[in-house]
Amino acid sequence: MSESEILARIHNLVETEHALRNMVESESISPAEEQQRLAEIERTLDQCWDLLRQRRARRSAGQLPEAAEVRPVDQVEGYLQ
Repeated sequence: MSESEILARIHNLVETEHALRNMVESESISPAEEQQRLAEIERTLDQCWDLLRQRRARRSAGQLPEAAEVRPVDQVEGYLQ
């Protein structure tokens, strides 16, 4: 996945987050469903951001960015901010 594809995926996920918030406000979905779906989106976003950082770090180090791989959710969720 290229950086532009990763960024597009991030953008789409953020748009989905906004749509979910609007859906719960209009009572199209329950708050519980919104929270469940938002949690899934947040995990995927964490993986996307991690992959993007990996690619950029590899490029800066003179390595191939294409060698970066999506890491498991439990690994990227464990990072300290």
